Amino acid sequence: MKIYTKTGDDGDTGLFDGTRVSKADARVEAYGGVDELNAYLGVVRAAGPGADLDALLNAIQRDLFALGAILADPSHKISARVAKAALSSDDVERLERSIDRLEAGLPPLRRFILAGGSPAGAMLHLTRTVCRRAERAAVALGKDRVDPVALVYLNRLSDLLFVMARAANHRAGVPEIEW
Repeated sequence: MKIYTKTGDDGDTGLFDGTRVSKADARVEAYGGVDELNAYLGVVRAAGPGADLDALLNAIQRDLFALGAILADPSHKISARVAKAALSSDDVERLERSIDRLEAGLPPLRRFILAGGSPAGAMLHLTRTVCRRAERAAVALGKDRVDPVALVYLNRLSDLLFVMARAANHRAGVPEIEW
């Protein structure tokens, strides 16, 4: 199978239900934002954030493939056919447990903090903003056009990425700069 199909040469692309849409379509923007977030998480992993954070990021990257598939499926049928392309409240709860576990090892947050710190911490701060952008794109589709779990997942993920950034910086001995 060749990597190029030439089917998108005129500026459109296919969704999972076979619909052809412009590559500038809001749905393509939404799943493209999730794809971008996934790539940024790969960069974080390359920075060596530590074994536990790396394992967590690996699981999140897999979830993001599912989320991208959900967003690319306006008929909402793929998650019923392909188990690995589904997200549930259990996945959101897994993120929440990770937030709670990581926060337990951090000093209480009393003020806003500036993004930055160690390489992994700074990249995690960046990925949080990319996650928020992907969330905004998904919300822009309309709540009736997106699986509600997808929106909750993205919202909770941005919280987790913030806590992961704090944890990476704390473990690296890099102090947080308060604003």
